[in-house]
Amino acid sequence: MATKFRLVLLGFGNVAQGLAKVLVSKREDLRRKFGFDYKIVAVADIAKGSIMNNSGLDLGRLLSLAREKGSITGYPGGLKDLSSVETIRKADANVLVESTWTNLKDGEPGLTHIRTALNRGLHVVTTNKGPIALAYHKLAALAKRKGCHLRFEGTVLSGTPIISLATELMAGSRINSIRGILNGTTNYILGEMENGRTYAEALRTAQHLGYAEANPSGDVGGWDPAAKITILANVLMGGKVKLTEVKREGITEITPNDIRDARSMGRRVKLVARAYQEKGEIKAQVVPERVPESDLLSHVSGVLNAVILSTDVQPDIAIVGPGAGADSAGYALLSDMLALNRVL
Repeated sequence: MATKFRLVLLGFGNVAQGLAKVLVSKREDLRRKFGFDYKIVAVADIAKGSIMNNSGLDLGRLLSLAREKGSITGYPGGLKDLSSVETIRKADANVLVESTWTNLKDGEPGLTHIRTALNRGLHVVTTNKGPIALAYHKLAALAKRKGCHLRFEGTVLSGTPIISLATELMAGSRINSIRGILNGTTNYILGEMENGRTYAEALRTAQHLGYAEANPSGDVGGWDPAAKITILANVLMGGKVKLTEVKREGITEITPNDIRDARSMGRRVKLVARAYQEKGEIKAQVVPERVPESDLLSHVSGVLNAVILSTDVQPDIAIVGPGAGADSAGYALLSDMLALNRVL
């Protein structure tokens, strides 16, 4: 019997390698419990090279090469040096796993990858926020026309399942509003400032621990949570929110005095993302708020993320968990593939 999942991996960085480790270590469990089996037919990464073999690639060997050599070009045999788009077009695949870097300006190269795959009739699972934040409705319509599935659980809370929770387990309910903490880096920095550090000191520590990039503007400027709340607003509430129209304030202007003043009132400063209805339209914002201690979000600490959904059936449903990390994001890709496995 032919293998159900023939995978192309675009991007073979930390996220894809997190997925790869799970696929290798759990292969027998996945086959036995869920009837899920796979064949890797191509891998392409801008830094590590590309290889395609429609007979299948040894994922464990690719992981070893990436870890030890920083490149997969030493893999024996196969067709090498194809571009990412050529790989999608030539591979005998039925699922694209897209985990290239996030670009919130135009969504590339992920947007082209996803469009190319859908036009070829491939299902897509991705952790790439850019294409989903910028072009969700167009991509969803394309997937529907082509009879394909487009899944992107890992774009918001990484491996913590907010999208599938809302769209599948809460199907039939209407989500009236969404609020949450959608960026662990800023949440960590604000927590450190509450412990007496300045913004600059807290940022340096976050960078040292790997929570913040060398250029942290996407996090501290609020762009990352703005992209995530755009996705939630459009996917879960049917909005037509544009990322550039999200009211956005980061945390760079927060001072120790702001933190102390909030604490004196029994509150904590948090960078809160919201999606809500206003005059018949769905709106979104990301701004620092003084959150009362009676609120769940006040107690979400460190690099944890949280989302609270208010619906017409139940007032508040909350989920708290990791919002980043290679293993967590890799698991999100696996969870999307297992969801595909249930319907294909």
